[in-house]
Amino acid sequence: MNIYVSNLSFAVQDEDLRGYFAEYGEVTSAKVIMDKYTNRSKGFGFVEMTDETAGQKAITELDGAMVDGRSIKVNVARPKEERTGSKPAYSNNNSRW
Repeated sequence: MNIYVSNLSFAVQDEDLRGYFAEYGEVTSAKVIMDKYTNRSKGFGFVEMTDETAGQKAITELDGAMVDGRSIKVNVARPKEERTGSKPAYSNNNSRW
């Protein structure tokens, strides 16, 4: 089961995130997402747990919990959406309309 965790303190590291979920069951991975330019946490991460029941219990009990002074949000992670070649936000074609 893949779990999305948001509103994390910028001080939370991968091992901290793993520790929050380890008491509910086996954690196969825990990753805090880092900004590639500043190497600072983006304030969210993902946890993978082997047992779906344990994952649901962790979600139920940790959603809204206070961690490092912040109320974290915990949900089932949605699959990553494919990026399409949609219209760019800025076009350089000099057309006003």
